[in-house]
This record gives sequence, structure tokens and C-alpha cells, in this order.
Amino acid sequence: MDLSRSDDNIANRVRAMCERIDIGTAAGFYFYNLSVTELRGGARVVVNGREMGMFASYGYLGLIGHPRINKAAQDAIAKYGTGTHGVRMLAGTLDLHCELEETIAAFKGTEAAVTFSSGYVTNLTTVSSLVGRNDYVFSDKLNHASIVDGCLLSGAKFIRFRHNDMKQLEDKLKEVPADATKLVIADAVFSMDGDVIDLPNVVKLCKKYNAWLMIDEAHSIGVLGKKGRGIEEHFGVEGTVDIKMGTLSKTIPSVGGYIAGSTDLIRYLRHVSRAYIFSAALPPAQAAAALEAFRVIEDEPQRVADLQRNTELFITGLKDRGFNTLLTETAIVPVICGSDEAAFMVTGEAHAHDVFVLPVISPAVPAGLARLRATVTAAHTPDEIEHAMDVIEGAGKKIGII
Repeated sequence: MDLSRSDDNIANRVRAMCERIDIGTAAGFYFYNLSVTELRGGARVVVNGREMGMFASYGYLGLIGHPRINKAAQDAIAKYGTGTHGVRMLAGTLDLHCELEETIAAFKGTEAAVTFSSGYVTNLTTVSSLVGRNDYVFSDKLNHASIVDGCLLSGAKFIRFRHNDMKQLEDKLKEVPADATKLVIADAVFSMDGDVIDLPNVVKLCKKYNAWLMIDEAHSIGVLGKKGRGIEEHFGVEGTVDIKMGTLSKTIPSVGGYIAGSTDLIRYLRHVSRAYIFSAALPPAQAAAALEAFRVIEDEPQRVADLQRNTELFITGLKDRGFNTLLTETAIVPVICGSDEAAFMVTGEAHAHDVFVLPVISPAVPAGLARLRATVTAAHTPDEIEHAMDVIEGAGKKIGII
């Protein structure tokens, strides 16, 4: 690629990003795309030959490497091979896919479910399949990029409301014609801040203004609720969400995404969603791993209790040490550092003491709110959590943010 053309916008964008990466790398501040060579259970990893405590994992229940899940994947390869014969609608559907979707529906308390090749694709295709021109879609300002992209792709009138601001959401709903088609979408747990959507009041507003409700539970399955079933269980409002989205690559240690809902909704998506019609089916091993993971969650409820205990320990301990963790109440714990440089420096200190965390900087988060996006899992012991907090505290004091 010729980057010498100064008047070429594509070349300029590529050059600017590469220069930013080079500057960060030269300063020792590039911590992304690091190669993990070993996964040692849910709480430890080997990076660049060093074993480190993993505090950047989405595997909230510590299921990565679970022997039952590994065996299910291995057995699926032995029986089916490594792929399918095509897309789901044609020759790609296996009995495994059907069993997985039935299990998801039962877990989420719905009539049916459908799976897709990734969580990002699930949001993109679902939103764009349900609403279009002349419809209205309402989105929390901190929703995941996949939701935003789905809203934009749909062509619907895209209306954003302030984060978790129910008054503004109602004001926005009031402005729309009463007979218009309306879809309200929000994350259950927000991926950068770790806080929870005010679901009971969102439900009330959707009923009041005749709007459909879609909730992205990527970070709430296995995390919220006594049994880890998600945000409806957390608030005790089961059956109030029309469209329940989730991933199979976080708490569930596989790959893919799903929508759970009514039989008619799922039938519609199977015949309208481009991502279902034109994307390859989930590989057998991944479908089997996801299926077994749901069974493990039901068979080993102590994991959910352990995660919730560890979450409380981590959040409380960091606050007691002087850190700002915003309004998180989940396993995603933002450790606010302030400037991008401060976040990089704290990360470097943590890595030097074998605690694997990662920085999130602007524009992914607002300027001045750069952070460690730390996470805790059910697999961590209290001693491992205390050690990580001590290391982060030492880094914070050295850098001068506490």
C-alpha cells in the first residue's frame, strides 16, 4: 500500500494510527494484542513466558478449561469433525445446534432461541432485521458498539438517551408519534463502567409507550441473579424483556451469540436475518462447549456465589484503597486513572508485578476517565485478589493517582 499520497484520506488515516501505535510502543505503553501462550485455569495465564494473575478476563465463572466442557468439545470433533456443510438454513444445522438453542431458551425462560456466529453480529443483525426506515430505536449512550452499529445499519431514526437516565428516555419516547414502531435497547451490564441498567423502570416505560425492549446480556449471564440467569432474575422481573441477547464467548467459554424470545420472533429471525441466512454455522466443538457450559452453570451454582463474593471483595478493597470505581456493582471494575498516560503507567507497573490488567483510554472512554478495566472471576482466590489490589495500590501511589 502506498502511504506517500498526502492527499489520500485512507492513507492518512492508516498512517496516523500506525504512528500512534509506534509512539506508544516506543514509550513502553503498548499493551494490546499480547500473545497469551497458556491458560492456567480461570485465574492465571502465561504471557511472554511469565505467569501472571489474570484480571482482564471475560470468563466470569472460571469455566475456561473446565474438564467437562473440554471433553464435550473433543467428543463433538470426534463425532462431527471440525465444521459443518454450510449455513444453518441449508445444510449446516446439526442436532447440537438445536439442543443448544433449546437449552438457552430454557435457561432464559423463553419459548425459543437462535444462535449466531458472534455476539457483535447478533446485535448487528437483530436490530437491523427488526426496525427500519420510519421506525424509532432508543439506545443508552453507553451501549456497546455492536448495538450502535446495528441501529445505524437499520436505517431507523436513532435516538440516544443519557446513560441510565429514565427521565430523558421518557421525554424522548413522548416526542415520538404514539402509533410509531419503537424499540428500546440497553446493555444489562455496561462493558466499560460495570453498572447495571435500571431495568424495572425501562420495562415500565416500554409498557407505557408501547415499545419493544431488547437487552444485551453479554456481561450479565453468570454474573447477575442468584443462579446467574441474568438481569431479570437480578431484579425479580422475569419475563419482562421481549428480546434477550447474549454471547457465548464470555461467561460461556466458546464463541457466538444468541437471541432468546418468543417462538414467532425466533422464526422471523431465522428467515430474515442476513447473519443467520448467509453466515456459516457454529462449528460442532464450539456448539458442544457452549451447551455443556450451560449445564455446568446449573450443576455448579457455587460458582455464581463465588463470583459475587469476589466481586464485593474487589470493589470494596479498591475503594478502601482510595480508587474511584465509578458505580460498578459487577465483575467489571473500572479503576479510574485520569489521563491516558497515567493508565498506561499503572498498567506497566501491574504487569511488572505479574498482575495482568489492561488500560482503556480515549476515545473508547471520555478524556480524563482513562482506566484499568479490571475484572474478577469465580476462579480467583481471596488471596489472589488481595495481592492484585496491593499491586494496583502500589502502582497508584507511585504514579500519584491516589
